Amino acid sequence: MQGYNCIAVIHKNKTDWLMCRRLKDPYKGKLNLVGGKIEEGEEHLAAAYRELYEETGISDNDITLTRFLTFDYPLDNCYVEVYGGALESDIAVHGDENKLLWVSMGEDFFDPQKFAGEGNIGHMLEIMKLHFDIKV
Repeated sequence: MQGYNCIAVIHKNKTDWLMCRRLKDPYKGKLNLVGGKIEEGEEHLAAAYRELYEETGISDNDITLTRFLTFDYPLDNCYVEVYGGALESDIAVHGDENKLLWVSMGEDFFDPQKFAGEGNIGHMLEIMKLHFDIKV
């Protein structure tokens, strides 16, 4: 079964969430979290930090990630681990894979016209509010 990760990065102000605008399918043109494939034999948390650094320039010195959800897709023979954390300082993010932007946590993340994941991003934010002391 193939593993993937996605990483929810909260700005240090705890009002904005780092997202990317996808340049390719699936979900081309929609906003999504950063993340990617867990390589065979790779430790899962290390894979999350690797993907985060590759896509944003954020390192393990800038954020502490915690896995807080796992989505299992047996019909697609894959699963997605969801990690989250808040930046510890105000750093500039950069990436070549997709356009990065900060999005207000006041958005309707359940809107399938704007956000990838069939409502999963909205669900992730609601779970993060419970466990990461976020007030929106």
